[in-house]
Amino acid sequence: MMAKLPIDKPIVQAPMAGITSPEFVAACCEAGVLGSIGAGYLNGGETKQFIQDVKALTAKTFSVNLFVPEHSKADPQLLQHAREALQPICDELNVNIPAVIPTSDVFQDQVQAILEEDVMIVSFTFGLPDNETLSTLKQKGVYLIGTATSVEEAIAVEHAGLDAVVVQGKEAGGHRGSFIDPMALHSTADLLKAAKEKVSFPVIAAGGIMTKRQVSDMIELGASYVQIGTALLTATECAAPKLHKEAILTSGQQATTLTKSFTGKYARGLRNKFTEQLKEATTAPYPIQHYLTQPIRKESARQNNREYMSLWMGENSYLAKEASVKDIIETLLP
Repeated sequence: MMAKLPIDKPIVQAPMAGITSPEFVAACCEAGVLGSIGAGYLNGGETKQFIQDVKALTAKTFSVNLFVPEHSKADPQLLQHAREALQPICDELNVNIPAVIPTSDVFQDQVQAILEEDVMIVSFTFGLPDNETLSTLKQKGVYLIGTATSVEEAIAVEHAGLDAVVVQGKEAGGHRGSFIDPMALHSTADLLKAAKEKVSFPVIAAGGIMTKRQVSDMIELGASYVQIGTALLTATECAAPKLHKEAILTSGQQATTLTKSFTGKYARGLRNKFTEQLKEATTAPYPIQHYLTQPIRKESARQNNREYMSLWMGENSYLAKEASVKDIIETLLP
């Protein structure tokens, strides 16, 4: 069993589901950090293929991140209200809200792909898998990482027997990995300090880390590693759409907002017409809302219109630079 991550540099690439490509993950590995496959929106077969594609590009160890499934049942009336809130935007873009929401549970198929491909590091977002899954992975010597947005969640991750935890501060871009209500909003530094007092396993700091100084500060506060997302989104090897990269590179301070209108779960991204119009709107639970808004996001992207896209980015997005993965990592190292 690995006692620590097999990387030269104390940096983990955030597993950004939907925008990580095999080339990007491999480039991160080759730069000496932990590359991560964001498998959140993949099925079992796609997860397996992605792992094989990364293996073909690098011999280094990488991780796979999975979304812990939630079985959301939406009250029909709530669903109706959520659809009504989206209708004006659908009319404007000339798209239809899906009538049928997919309900397939891909999680066990993904775990199977991980076991078959001998992946040695797995991280989880949105909670903790069942004990059987955890013990199967542990028997194979897989290093397990949880995600926490509060001290309470960090303690739960340690109690479940995982090997490390990512503490995600409120500055982080993308989805909040919260799984214990009520949702807590702590800065990365505060959460790291508080978690270090309560847990004894490695803590990985995530959220708003964009500069060498911020990396140093987190390590000084006791982080074993730091997780970087937004700073790497503008890397030349990253598969994020051009529009998304431009939105990050041209964002100012206070450009982001926390919204659950895109997916039913709180996530930080660029403030735009969609986040503002749906601020007070009823949203269906995750992942139902994600499927309801999918045609809107796709059509908005097709039209090169950033007003209705989920452009995830952290609070310090304005510090992002365009460069290769290797060069971005170099600028972050103390």
